[in-house]
Amino acid sequence: MSRTSIKRVHRWVAAAVLGTLLTGCGTAAEPAAGGAGDGSGERTDVSVRPVKSARTITDPHGERITTKKEPQRIVCLVALCDDMLVELGLEPVATNSALLAHPKFLGKSRAAKIPTVPGGFLAPEAEAILQQKPDLVIGLKDTHGKLAPALKGATAFWPVQPDTWQDSVGYLRDLAALTGRGAQAEAAEKKFRTKLARAERAKSEKTALVIFGSDENFGVATPGNDVAGGLFPKLADYPWKNRGVEGTYSLEEIIARDVDVLFVETMSFGDSDGKLSEKLAKNPLWKQIPAVKNDKVVEVDPEVWAKGRGTRSLSLVLDEATAALK
Repeated sequence: MSRTSIKRVHRWVAAAVLGTLLTGCGTAAEPAAGGAGDGSGERTDVSVRPVKSARTITDPHGERITTKKEPQRIVCLVALCDDMLVELGLEPVATNSALLAHPKFLGKSRAAKIPTVPGGFLAPEAEAILQQKPDLVIGLKDTHGKLAPALKGATAFWPVQPDTWQDSVGYLRDLAALTGRGAQAEAAEKKFRTKLARAERAKSEKTALVIFGSDENFGVATPGNDVAGGLFPKLADYPWKNRGVEGTYSLEEIIARDVDVLFVETMSFGDSDGKLSEKLAKNPLWKQIPAVKNDKVVEVDPEVWAKGRGTRSLSLVLDEATAALK
């Protein structure tokens, strides 16, 4: 089973199905680059269009959202929401993400003051959400779309579904339009585009790989099916494609690609039981990967790499990836 066959379940819930996985499973300012959906193609344009305030927006995936006034009380059910709010100089009134505790976001002490939505990511409680008296609730379409009927009439619900970094930029611009934070969005977009363009110009000749999981049934982050993974064809040799339901990558295939730098996201739900790279180290095939032999395996923060997916998170991915690929 792949992430496509389970209705595009994303990495932060992938651990729930990894037992059956073998592996990888305003509008945007420009179309997705690369006709093959591999994240390569045209160089990143660093120009940024102005963001105008609006009460109604149509997002990158065609969702039409209307708010009666500028939203001030926003509940985040997906980490992209937290990422966007911090970029805009705002904070959610409640969240179910741990992203805000990261030092490049709010930090642990400030994040601890924000209420957590009961029920977790998969089953947030509608009643608890409404107790926050939100003007706007932002969730992941595939996971939280079922909440729409319970929230209808009480608040605006915005189901997001980013597939590319261009989607993420488009969502940021749209939220800025609704909240009257156009200047902040333009600055954040400009900073991210400039950083991505600079990374493109210094593209590494090394072969990279990003994997995620909790055990030997790991997944491969691929462009078109993963926002952070979609950046990598611009940063390095990244031969991994989204295979959908057709198949998965085996360790033998990975060995054959001579991976120079390997990024690992350990996905844990509840108490952590160790790093994914440490578990895979028990497999003799793992030791044959050049990155493993040369101590170029980098454990990264899945809250940022897998869950954030906004311009601030993706900027951190660029920083960490380009440093490791030198």
